[in-house]
Amino acid sequence: MNQALIYASFFTPLIGGLLLVLLRKNENLRDAVSIITATLLFGIVLCLYPTILAGNTPSVTLAEPIKGLGITFTVEPLGLLFATVASGLWILTTIYAIGYMRGAKEANQTRFFLCFALSIAAAMGIAFAGNLMTLFVFYEMLTLATYPLVTHKGNEDARRGGRLYLGILMGTSIGLLLFAVLWTYQLSGTLDFRAGGILEGNVSPTIALILLTLFAFGTGKAALMPFHRWLPAAMVAPTPVSALLHAVAVVKAGVFTILKVVIYIFGIDLIAETGAGNIALWVATFTLVAASFIALTKDNLKARLAYSTVGQLSYVVVGAMLANAAGIVGAAMQIATHAMGKITLFFCAGAIYVATKKTEISDMRGLGYKMPYTFGAFFIGAVSIIGLPPMAGSWAKWHLMLGSINSSQWVIVGALLLSSLLNIAYLIPVAARAFYMTPENNNAQSATVTRIEEAPLFCVVPLCLTAFGCVLLFIYGDALDHFISLIPLTKVAP
Repeated sequence: MNQALIYASFFTPLIGGLLLVLLRKNENLRDAVSIITATLLFGIVLCLYPTILAGNTPSVTLAEPIKGLGITFTVEPLGLLFATVASGLWILTTIYAIGYMRGAKEANQTRFFLCFALSIAAAMGIAFAGNLMTLFVFYEMLTLATYPLVTHKGNEDARRGGRLYLGILMGTSIGLLLFAVLWTYQLSGTLDFRAGGILEGNVSPTIALILLTLFAFGTGKAALMPFHRWLPAAMVAPTPVSALLHAVAVVKAGVFTILKVVIYIFGIDLIAETGAGNIALWVATFTLVAASFIALTKDNLKARLAYSTVGQLSYVVVGAMLANAAGIVGAAMQIATHAMGKITLFFCAGAIYVATKKTEISDMRGLGYKMPYTFGAFFIGAVSIIGLPPMAGSWAKWHLMLGSINSSQWVIVGALLLSSLLNIAYLIPVAARAFYMTPENNNAQSATVTRIEEAPLFCVVPLCLTAFGCVLLFIYGDALDHFISLIPLTKVAP
């Protein structure tokens, strides 16, 4: 039964994508199939929870092109968390995309939804990868599947953004990540993900430092500086793509890869003893502060959110490189809570564009009167990203602070606090401008009676649900903490 569910988690979006192509002449039926496929995938992922909660790790090998190196899927707590985030948010992103693509009258909608399905299939392959070879294959598949989404508009800006996107992600993965994978195999004789890691006793402290740094920079989707420029460049894509990039699949695949390598290839004990994560730790700390300062300078809302994502991703890398239990819990929580908060913000940005065609923050004064649901949701998502109660992001920041204190990393404690203050500075004014400033060429009285003109319902409902999700994840933070604690951080006794 579990093996069938694992196969289904990968093949369901592929079959759904094929049906989309066959039904391309009937857009209503095509879009219905998109929603049904996403919902079915989420249900399949949820069906795997009882097995994991019982302490089992089901596995299946799809193919073995090289003896001893198979395309293997293994379900474990961290991967299941990522799969849940990706599949669950795919439902809302699909609903939102239907409203956005129709409202904005975008062309090539069938190709758009097909690439969406392929991207989620790749994300499932990454989530359930049983070894580094499998992870690398689906990591590359995700890059290729999302490239047509980035270049969807087909204009010169889209092509330029797509070249940068493909160039950086493929360049880092082939030039650095693949080399790190091959070196790991040469050192350990295996690429399997194992509790406590596979490199202990096989590497010196210096080699461990170099190898983990290669993994960190080779995973370009994690957007560590200076390999972050693809992410702002990809903002030329339609907003549902931005949501996919920033919350559902791509960037989360990057930081998930780093976290999985830390736990299952190196092991946190090896990293703590050798200091192997020091370079990545300080680069990530610099990135989370520098990206926040850059976000302050951006008037374009999507550009500001893009640099916000660059900084927020580095929280996961910092948590991983702290190499202690609190840091790992904070990093894993950040994957889930940031996904919920950031997808809310991007949904809001797209809804604003569909309803008003406005993209610059300076042009959004007084829009809260016309779009109260959208800007209310934006405020909730912003508070979660900042890390303030009673929103989900506060739990991730709490554990990251504890992890930094436990490691006596006081500079990182300061950086996390500074970053949160900068988050307030670049996010809260967006909602404040919308609600507390009157529209240009208008007076306060007329502004208050402005008729509500929200984006289409298919755009507004998903962003309200994800905003509510930010609250729910805060309320059930203890349950999330408990599930993450199932991730094995030490070697399992034979």
